[in-house]
Amino acid sequence: QVQLVESGGGLVQPGGSLRLSCVASGSAFSLNPMAWFRQAPGKQRELVASITSGINTNYADSVKGRFTIGRHNAQNTVFLQMNSLKPEDTAVYYCNGQRGMSSYWGQGTQVTVSS
Repeated sequence: QVQLVESGGGLVQPGGSLRLSCVASGSAFSLNPMAWFRQAPGKQRELVASITSGINTNYADSVKGRFTIGRHNAQNTVFLQMNSLKPEDTAVYYCNGQRGMSSYWGQGTQVTVSS
């Protein structure tokens, strides 16, 4: 069984930065792709960024140029560097990993952007 554990959320002022990390344990090998999703109150969960084991990345238009996703395959870790944060980035951020038809989720970490 795969477990995903996120960390790094918190409260930050507009224009600030946060770095989220997700560590995969258990049978975490070959999770591909890995991704970050977010869900704001009253809204659907949406894809923020994804990355394959071949380091191909994909970003939501709303975060392009501000967020960077990366992974350390040997450490089963994926991170999300978030810069120039805006109030509309406020949400619970979830780590996700895919293996075949199976999808694994972390418990989520709260990111609040407010002055």
